[in-house]
Amino acid sequence: MELQDHQQHLFAHRARLHREADAAFAKWAAGHGVIKHKPQTQLRVLELAQLLVAHGRASSTDDVFRLLAAADTLASAAMWLTVHMTYSRRVRWDGEALQPSEYKEVPEGHTGGSLNMVPAYVGYLAANSLTGHTRGWIMGQGHSVAGIEAVNLLAGNTLPVQASRYELSDDGLSRFVSDFYSYAIGPDGRPASPLGSHVNANTAGGISEGGYLGFAELQYVHMPLPGERLVAFLSDGAFEEQRGSDWAPRWWRAEDSGHVAPIMILNGRRIEQRSTMQQQGGVRWLKEHLRLNGFDPMGIDGTDPAAFAWAIFTMEDRLDACAEALRQGQGSYPVPLHYTIAEAPKGYGFPGAGSNDAHNLPLGGNPRTDMRARGLFEAGAQALWVPRHQVDAAAALLNRHADQGRPRERDHPFASRSVPSPALPALSGLPQGEGPASPMEGIDQAFTSVVAANPQLRVRVGNPDELRSNRMGRTLDLLKHRVVSPEQGVAESTAGAVVTALNEEAVVSAALANKGGLNLVVSYEAFAAKMLGALRQEILFARHLADAGRPPAWISVATVATSHTWENGKNEQSHQDPTFGETLLGEMSDVSRVLFPADWNSAQAALHAAYGTHGQFWSLVVPKRALPVRFSADDAARLTRDGAVVVRAAPQARVLFIAIGAYQLEEALKAADRLVQRGVPAAVNYIVEPGRFRVARDDREDAHMSPVLGELFPATQEIRIVLTHTRPEPMAGLLRRLDTGPRTTRVLGFLSRGGTLDVGGMLFANRTTWAHAVAAAADAGGLDLDRLLDPPELQAVRGSGDPHAVMSQY
Repeated sequence: MELQDHQQHLFAHRARLHREADAAFAKWAAGHGVIKHKPQTQLRVLELAQLLVAHGRASSTDDVFRLLAAADTLASAAMWLTVHMTYSRRVRWDGEALQPSEYKEVPEGHTGGSLNMVPAYVGYLAANSLTGHTRGWIMGQGHSVAGIEAVNLLAGNTLPVQASRYELSDDGLSRFVSDFYSYAIGPDGRPASPLGSHVNANTAGGISEGGYLGFAELQYVHMPLPGERLVAFLSDGAFEEQRGSDWAPRWWRAEDSGHVAPIMILNGRRIEQRSTMQQQGGVRWLKEHLRLNGFDPMGIDGTDPAAFAWAIFTMEDRLDACAEALRQGQGSYPVPLHYTIAEAPKGYGFPGAGSNDAHNLPLGGNPRTDMRARGLFEAGAQALWVPRHQVDAAAALLNRHADQGRPRERDHPFASRSVPSPALPALSGLPQGEGPASPMEGIDQAFTSVVAANPQLRVRVGNPDELRSNRMGRTLDLLKHRVVSPEQGVAESTAGAVVTALNEEAVVSAALANKGGLNLVVSYEAFAAKMLGALRQEILFARHLADAGRPPAWISVATVATSHTWENGKNEQSHQDPTFGETLLGEMSDVSRVLFPADWNSAQAALHAAYGTHGQFWSLVVPKRALPVRFSADDAARLTRDGAVVVRAAPQARVLFIAIGAYQLEEALKAADRLVQRGVPAAVNYIVEPGRFRVARDDREDAHMSPVLGELFPATQEIRIVLTHTRPEPMAGLLRRLDTGPRTTRVLGFLSRGGTLDVGGMLFANRTTWAHAVAAAADAGGLDLDRLLDPPELQAVRGSGDPHAVMSQY
């Protein structure tokens, strides 16, 4: 402690000497309102200014200090606007006090985190202006968006939907703050306000909602391509969420990764109490933790925009030095990934800072009805207020994009990804009737051929382990596990593209983040459910972008769920769970594409189709066991194009078996065979993408519906028996358009029964064998079951005989 005090004294002494010698430096160092500059920050910024001049980035140190003074001005004004977003319906540029009626009846806003984000985001803008680079940004704590929206508006960095609605006048700013948490809804049922509680499609430069805490921490290191720069704003609260952010140094490589600048806003509080990190020791504990995990942590003043600008420059500069050392053969992986800890009281700059109340409503009362709260608001806002002409001048000084030949921050590279469709080589289809062959091996062959044909695309394969066991041996041998120290005789490389960790959230994030490249995720179906939060956040944001008229242009991401429910009986029931596909079928089907390929050819066709699209998330539930090739290559292409095909035509039949899932198709064919043998005509259809046969929920989803519904499902085939990979209830609800009513339609599927069983045993336990399908057809069609099943089969179906009488062998 004495050493720290001595260092601070030296910092203060040196800073005082420089202030006395340099007027521009002294003017900036004096701060602006609540924005103060500590001696350590002053010295760091002075050195930064001298470096920028030496490198030709600035004509003089005076220019640097003027720009940083402008950043202070903008930050103070944005904090002023942020607190108005929470509490008021009216904004006055003249700074005059509001009347009680001009406050919101119900104030709302994550005020503390938003206030903390203002100096951070302004520091990001300043770093861009100082260096001439437009960096991307991502914010893990998406609920702190008000601070970013306020800065963007005052800086003129908005998308057209906001620019046309919020001019920089009293009325425009009043409309802006009134829209925040207005809960306004349009006739179409969509939010009428461009502003949301979190980052949304109308947030300039926003690329992730940040509603699911912890995923930005997992994704940032995988995001930038070489030559790109990303600033990741993180939080100490989200640090408690998903495991895996500690592994970022294991994944970064100078050869295929861009600059990353992770910054944790450490305000020490969650919603109701101190964060766990704060309870464990705060900054000191975090620095030790980060060093143990391969980071190079450094602390800054989290209330000062200049400190953030310095940190961004310094992290990149140090990362460049590490990359150069590697090129010279003087270093090894992992490099110490530089990481900034920005410590600040929650809600700094406004009354209530540092308290539990600061998270949401820091005043402890509503200024509309509470005189004490109104007095606090007026005093706090007055301390932040900046005259309009000063704000305009500050924004103009920071906005040097045209002179520097760089895009506005709203158009940073990560927000404007546009990746051409990859080359898709001819598939190695197998003849219909051949086999058995593993559909996962078909995926493996198709994927490696796409990778080989597209060397320009950075590849990431998310792998929670057992990639080779899941029949992806070619992929593993070609791309290799990404490690820092390869093991002899194992498919490992420091340049590997397979991100492997026994953590589904971490590995799916590697693929979701790599939007400039080509991505695949492979997981056990049961454990893919752990990926749902990460996937759902991405699905929602992509759909919202499309709704806003800016559909994403990155190559669609494919996730393969295998070793699935019906074939994972060698393990206990924890390994038997179709929740993954069921849940994703609940999302909008034009973005969340859920397919159930049944054989080699349909699996390959599905993967190719995925990579032929943009801005979608394809989830393929694929068996890994060898199965017959049921579809020709042409049929498989048609199946993927239309969502379903006729497998066995019977125009005069009343009974139609509808299969969804590979093993369900096998059982449906056997059931149809039995009916035909006993004189009852029966047809079989296969649905690979059930979401295309639902009742569409809006026009965009309606345009995605299958064009062959009427053709494939004629009204004359009224007895409909659906055999589904999923639980019966979700699929019954999804396929209401195919449902002929409770008397004539039955749905067989996973009944949450299982254990250590083989495929036949799983089908029997869940009453989804061919014989159970025949019994369902007899019940729905008024047929004589005694004539359709032999006595041992009948006893098995009724639960009183030998199950093996109706169990298939796979």
